[in-house]
Amino acid sequence: MTNLPSDIQAQRPATDPQEHYVRFDLAQRIQHIIFLISFTILGLTGLAQKYSVSPLSQWFIASLGGIEITRIIHRSSSVVMMFVSLYHVLDLIFRVYVLRVKWTMLPWIDDIKHVFQDVAYYLGFRKHKAYYARYNYAEKAEYLAVVWGTIIMGLTGFMMWNPIATSRLLPGESIPAAKAAHSGEALLAVLAIILWHFYHVHIKNFNKSMFTGKLTRKEMQHEHPAELALLESGEDNQQPTQVEIRKRKKIFYPFAAVGTIIFSFGVVGFIAGETTAITTVPPGETAQAYFPVTPTPRPTQTSIPTLAPGVQVGTNTWDGSYEILFRNRCSTCHATTSVGGLSLATYQDALAGGDSGPGIVPGDPDQSSIVRVQSIGGHPGQLTIAELNQVIDWIIAGAPEQ
Repeated sequence: MTNLPSDIQAQRPATDPQEHYVRFDLAQRIQHIIFLISFTILGLTGLAQKYSVSPLSQWFIASLGGIEITRIIHRSSSVVMMFVSLYHVLDLIFRVYVLRVKWTMLPWIDDIKHVFQDVAYYLGFRKHKAYYARYNYAEKAEYLAVVWGTIIMGLTGFMMWNPIATSRLLPGESIPAAKAAHSGEALLAVLAIILWHFYHVHIKNFNKSMFTGKLTRKEMQHEHPAELALLESGEDNQQPTQVEIRKRKKIFYPFAAVGTIIFSFGVVGFIAGETTAITTVPPGETAQAYFPVTPTPRPTQTSIPTLAPGVQVGTNTWDGSYEILFRNRCSTCHATTSVGGLSLATYQDALAGGDSGPGIVPGDPDQSSIVRVQSIGGHPGQLTIAELNQVIDWIIAGAPEQ
């Protein structure tokens, strides 16, 4: 059965159903392959950072060589995507302006009609689906989603890559907002590719045209009958003369060259504009590591422990001193997040501990994972010797909460 209207079937000559029609040329296929590779790398490295506490993400990041290498790969892929997007825009302008190719990817009134016709078909009120031209409404919507997503990802990516420059123009709240938009749009794009694009292109009907560049006549009848009718009638073969093409090329090429140069300088500024806020903040305090040679001494009688300088007697409690101390030193990894399963957001969380055991064991600093880890030294939230001794004295005193 053919999807062509009966009047078109009567007019067209008998042809081989395996006859091929060119759908995408080599330049378009190369763009697709590069975009596909860069998008895949961006999705894998980006989602691994978004869900960094997941064991799978940690394994993936470690297999790439660490978080810094993962970020370099992610950002390099974004640069590749920016340049292939530039090439696509210039290629589109060349085809439309120089070669006078129709804007077949833009939505039109017929697409609205096709939606209603397809709904009627699925509900059993029509015998066949709509007669699609070169692109149907679903393909157009997906294409525009890619355009929109690329713009959003580029803008928010610039804001996160250059937070200092961004904060000079926009409020500081725009940086976390950009992060939320960036990661949310990325997740949406990956899910759209897996759940929508893969199904329609690779599962429902395995469409090889983006790799081979061609569709058979049978495939054209099924997917794009209106375009097939135009091709066979010869109405779609009108092209400008070589004289007209040469005149338009003289205008297009200088425009494309200037645009490419400006865009390239913009990308260089995008990459090297600033060192990022992470490396411009003052380094954290470093302290000599505390290495206990003998077990922590136990007091022979209950007494008020000696506190570190600057801490007054009467504040040797969780509420008085240590909640603030751990918040200042450890909140990056052990407050809103719980690296290693350990949270120090509350006194009860500190007692419960994490993967290394209880964080605080009242009366026994040797069994308290906080003391064990801090005693090794070199921890990202390393306490000073005075602070660590203060914590040990507090634990020996029973680690009172109030």
